[in-house]
Amino acid sequence: MVDDLIHKKPDQAAQANMPDYSKETEVFSWAKARGLLGGLADGKLNIAHECVDRHVANGAGAKVALRIIRKNDDITEVTYDALFNLTNRFANVLQSLGLAKGERVFSLLGRTPQLYVVALGTLKAGLVFSPLFSAFGPEPLQARMEIGGARVLVTTNALYRRKVAPIRDRLPELQHVLLIDAEDDGDALLDFDALLQLASTEYNIEATEPEDVALLHFTSGTTGRPKGAVHVHEAIVAHCYTGRVALDLKPDDVYWCTADPGWVTGTSYGIIAPLAIGVTMVIDEAEFDIARWYRILESERVSVWYTAPTAIRMLMAAGAEAAKNCNLSQLRFMASVGEPLNPEAVLWSAATFGKPFHDNWWQTETGGIMIANYASMDVKPGSMGRPLPGIVAGIVERENGKLHHIDKAMCVGELALKTPWPSMMRAYLDEEERYNKCFSDGWYLTGDLAMRDSDGYFWFIGRSDDVIKSSGHLIGPFEVESALIEHEAVAEAAVIGLPDETAGEVVKAYVALNPGFRPDKDLQRSLRGHARQRLGPAVAPREILFREKLPKTRSGKIMRRLLKAREMGLPEGDISTLETDEK
Repeated sequence: MVDDLIHKKPDQAAQANMPDYSKETEVFSWAKARGLLGGLADGKLNIAHECVDRHVANGAGAKVALRIIRKNDDITEVTYDALFNLTNRFANVLQSLGLAKGERVFSLLGRTPQLYVVALGTLKAGLVFSPLFSAFGPEPLQARMEIGGARVLVTTNALYRRKVAPIRDRLPELQHVLLIDAEDDGDALLDFDALLQLASTEYNIEATEPEDVALLHFTSGTTGRPKGAVHVHEAIVAHCYTGRVALDLKPDDVYWCTADPGWVTGTSYGIIAPLAIGVTMVIDEAEFDIARWYRILESERVSVWYTAPTAIRMLMAAGAEAAKNCNLSQLRFMASVGEPLNPEAVLWSAATFGKPFHDNWWQTETGGIMIANYASMDVKPGSMGRPLPGIVAGIVERENGKLHHIDKAMCVGELALKTPWPSMMRAYLDEEERYNKCFSDGWYLTGDLAMRDSDGYFWFIGRSDDVIKSSGHLIGPFEVESALIEHEAVAEAAVIGLPDETAGEVVKAYVALNPGFRPDKDLQRSLRGHARQRLGPAVAPREILFREKLPKTRSGKIMRRLLKAREMGLPEGDISTLETDEK
C-alpha cells in the first residue's frame, strides 16, 4: 500500500462539520441524524419535503437552489420558492393522471431543469421515482421499464422518437408519456409544460411513512437482467447526514456533482443530499470538456466538487498547467466516487489544487456513502477511508454458509456492513431470492474484496470475481492498475487474470496512453520494467497491450469482466451499460 499520508491541518479539522471522527463515532445514532431533518406530523417523512418545502417554510425560499449552465453558456437559476411551486404543480399533474400511491414515474432526461421538478414532484406525490440514463438504447430502456412497471415516462421529443417509440407497444403498463418539448403531432403524447401551466401551485404533500418506497435504481450484474434496488423515504436520513460529514456540505456552499442524473449518484448526491442541506447546486448540461470544467469551477466559485475517477484521470492527462491559470481559491473540498481512485490521482490533486481528492465508497444497494475520507481526517492515498459513524464495516470470508470475521490487519476478505441503516435497499424488485443472497447473519455482503489496516482505513482490492490468483498470490487488479498509472505514459489501465496451466492465472494488462506517447515495443518494455520494480515479478503483468480506449460503463467504471470474456470467448453478459468499446 501507499506510504504517503496527507495530513490535515488543525484549522481544517476544526472547521469541518465533523471535526473529530472518533468522538462523532462514539456519540452518533441514526435517531440523532434524523434530528437534522424537519419531518412531517406523526412521524411521517417525505424526501421532497426535506429537500424543498421545509427550506421555504424556514424563510430560505429566495435562495438559488439550482444554477443550470446551458450548453450555449446561458444560465437558468431556480430558487427554492420556484422549485416549491413547480414540484407542487407536477405533483398535481400526476394526481390528475390518476396515479395511485406507490406507482412508478420514470425520467429519461439529461441535466435539464425539468429533471429536478420530475424527481421531487414525484416524491412529493407519494409516487416512486426511477431515473434512466439518456444514452441507453431501446433494449436496456425496455428492460428497466418492464421490470419497474413504468406508468409514466417524462422525456424529450428526440429521445422518445429514437428510443422509446420503437418499444412502446412492448410496454403495456406505460400509460402516459410526457414530453418536455412536445410537438403537436398526436401519437398519444402529453405536453409536460402545458400540463404544468394548467396545474395549481397548491398541493398538500403526501404524508408518506419512512418505509414507503421512494426510489428505484437499477444496477447491472455480471450476468442476467438488471436488478431494481428499492429505496424508501427514510433514506433521506442517510443522504443528509452523509452529505454533511462525507462531503462536508454546508448551507452556504456552491456545490457541483458531475454525475449523470441517470445513475444513483446523480440522485442521491446530485439532487437529494445537497438540497436537503440547502446548498446552491451548479448543474452543467454539456458533456465533459476540460477547459469548460475549469471555467465553471472558477466562474461559479464552486466550493465543494464531487466527481469521478475517470474525469480526474482525464484532467491529469491534460496536465497541471490547465488548472494553473484558474482562480480556484473558493474550492475547499473535493471528493471522488464511482470506482477506486488511484493513489497517483490523489497525490496529483494535492500538488495541483493544494488539496487532495477524498475518495469514498458505496454502492447502489447501500443508497449512500458508507466509507469515506473525511474533511477532518488524514488521507491515505489509495484508501477508501473509514466507515461512516453509524456504519459497522468488517472483513469476512464465507465458509459452508457461515461468516467468519477476519480481524488481522491487511488480510483480504469480503467487505461486509452490519445491517440496518436508513438508505439500505429494502429489496431487489420482485427478486426475493436474489436479495436474500446479499445478507448473512445480520451483515450485508458487498461482493467487494478489501483489507483493513491497523488504523481502521479500508483498502479496495476488487470485485470478488475480478481478483486474480496466480502461483498462490491473491492479486487485486486495482493495485496493479495503480502502479501502471504511476508511469508517465499511462492515462488508464485495466488488469485481468487469464488461465495458465502452471500458475493458475497470469496477469494481463491493457493501457490507454497519455498524449505524446507512442504504443511501441520500447514502451512495452518500459512499462513491464516499471511494474516489476513497483510490484515484483510475481504480481507484475506478464503481458501489456495498448488500447486507444478501454471499455467502460457509462458511469465511468472500467469493465474488466468484458475484457476477460472477450479474451476467453465467453458470453459477455449484460452490456447495456457499456459506454464505448476499446479499439
